Amino acid sequence: MNKILISPSILSANFSILGKEIKNVLQAGADMIHFDVMDNHYVPNLTFGPIVLESIRKYPISAPIDVHIMAKPVDNLIPLFAQAGANFITVHPESTYHLDRTLGIIKENGCKVGLAINPSVSINVIDHVIDKLDLILLMSVNPGFSKQIFIENTFKKIFELKKKINLTKKKIYISVDGGVKFCHIKPLIKSGVNILVIGSYIFDNINSKFIVKKIKHEINNFKNISVV
Repeated sequence: MNKILISPSILSANFSILGKEIKNVLQAGADMIHFDVMDNHYVPNLTFGPIVLESIRKYPISAPIDVHIMAKPVDNLIPLFAQAGANFITVHPESTYHLDRTLGIIKENGCKVGLAINPSVSINVIDHVIDKLDLILLMSVNPGFSKQIFIENTFKKIFELKKKINLTKKKIYISVDGGVKFCHIKPLIKSGVNILVIGSYIFDNINSKFIVKKIKHEINNFKNISVV
C-alpha cells in the first residue's frame, strides 16, 4: 500500500464552526476525517456522540470518516455510529471483553474494521485477530487529550507492526495518532505509515488550509508515493 492519507483529527477543531472547519481541510487536500469519541470513563475526556457525526454528514460532508471509539463498553455504540455515517470504526482491545466478537460487530454493520493500540500495549494483541483488520491505529500519545508530545518509541512499534502485516500479505492501513507535527511526516512515511492523523498542528494554526497543503506537498516530495 503506497498511498499516504492525511486525516485531520477534529478533536482540535473549533466546534462552533465544525462543518466549516472540516470543509476547509478537505478542500485543501485532506483525504479523510478522524472522529474521536471519548466517554470520560475509558479516557478522562468527553467528546462526540452519533448525533454529531450525523449532523456532519448532513452538512454535507462525504469524505471517509474514521470513528475512533475510546469508550467502555463499546459494542452498543458501534451500530449507532455506523448508522450515523462512519466508514471505519476503530476500537481499543481493552474496551471489550470479547475482542473478536466486537470486531465482527463492526464488520456486520458495514464498516471497515480498525484496532487502536495504546503506547503501553504490545502489538502482539493483534496476533489472533489480524485477519479481521483493515486498519491498525498506533497511538503516539496516551489517549484523552490533544496537544500532547509525540512518543518516539512509536517508531519501534511501527517497524514491528509492519513485519507482522507483511507476513499476512493483507492490505492493512497503518495509522498513527497523537502529537504528529511537520517534523514527523518524513520519518513516519519512511517507516511505513499510511495514514497521518494530525489534529492540533492543523487546527491550532490560523490558516488550516495552508498547513494541510504544506503537509501534502511534503508527502508528494517522496518518489513513488501518491496521495489519494
